[in-house]
Amino acid sequence: MKSKRLIVLIISLLLILLTFSCKKETTEPEDQQTVATPTFSPAGGTYTSAQNVIISTTTADATIRYTTNGSEPTSSSTAYSSPFSVSSTTTIKAKGFKDGWTPSATASATYTIEPTPPPANFVFVQGGTFNNGTSDVTISSFYIDKYELTQSGYQAVMGENPSHFSGNLDRPVEQVSWFNAIEYCNRRSIQEGLTPCYSYSSYGTNPANWPGGWNSTSSNHTNVSCNWTANGYRLPTEMEWMFAAKGGNQSQGYTYSGSNDLNDVGWYWDNWGSANISTHSVGALAANELGTFDMSGNVFEWVWDIYGSYPSGSQTNPTGANSGSYRVFRGGSWYSNAGYCTVSYRGGHYATYGSNLIGFRCVRVSP
Repeated sequence: MKSKRLIVLIISLLLILLTFSCKKETTEPEDQQTVATPTFSPAGGTYTSAQNVIISTTTADATIRYTTNGSEPTSSSTAYSSPFSVSSTTTIKAKGFKDGWTPSATASATYTIEPTPPPANFVFVQGGTFNNGTSDVTISSFYIDKYELTQSGYQAVMGENPSHFSGNLDRPVEQVSWFNAIEYCNRRSIQEGLTPCYSYSSYGTNPANWPGGWNSTSSNHTNVSCNWTANGYRLPTEMEWMFAAKGGNQSQGYTYSGSNDLNDVGWYWDNWGSANISTHSVGALAANELGTFDMSGNVFEWVWDIYGSYPSGSQTNPTGANSGSYRVFRGGSWYSNAGYCTVSYRGGHYATYGSNLIGFRCVRVSP
């Protein structure tokens, strides 16, 4: 009996040993780490202007590879190194890579750029190069109002109508200083949710925060600066105004804006002022090659520039003299003879000056 038990025990031990000896020794690999999925800042979405995109990952020393054509990023795709601008609708895909690690999941963000459209009465001026009589000037594309700003348009923003000839709100606003025009542009931009172009000294862009008397002393005009990339309203530069008045790239080389016969396109002393002693409603005569009205006659128009001599040599988007006492106005008026209504005539006055001969029109940058 004891021998049977011994035999059973021996057999059991042999089976146990046999089981262990048949097992293959294996080593489980450590879990391979995965790169954290990249993120975008700002997040994808719809924007009204170009966006500087930052791509990041929380995994230290990882390389981010990305594409902008919708394809899947690989280890040979463009390596992200610094923020980059997205100015048109684009889908960005990004993936993180690190030696010995599993690549991250693919992150994707679509940026839809839909610039705020200009008002319906603005026309597009395709950029180009022209000669101002002294030098060649290259101008970038922009939008310009077809019309001189009307009294109703000014009153809607400023709450008042300073015009001397105020019986017809479709006439151009006048008796406005250069300072008034600057303030109007910023207040309208703020009303419409746009970025104002003008700042006054260190007081920012909101005229409500500008110090009392800011517009009462002419020398203060040099305290006004312009952000040329802002999407709000502003005065045209003198060369933008001249380029548009000449008809831009469609120019036929006319003496006046749209014709060699001023009677076709402009209200001036001979065909209106002498008999009526007033301005005329805007847009009543023929437009120029671009579709703008009254850039010769009706009222002179304030522009941005400080009055100074035209520099020699080719220029790109010039913004006028660096110093001086006067701001420029262009275009002639109801009181002017024909010589003051040409596309080449230029005048200037103090920034505080207002007259029933001077108004303005606005421009906006092109996205």
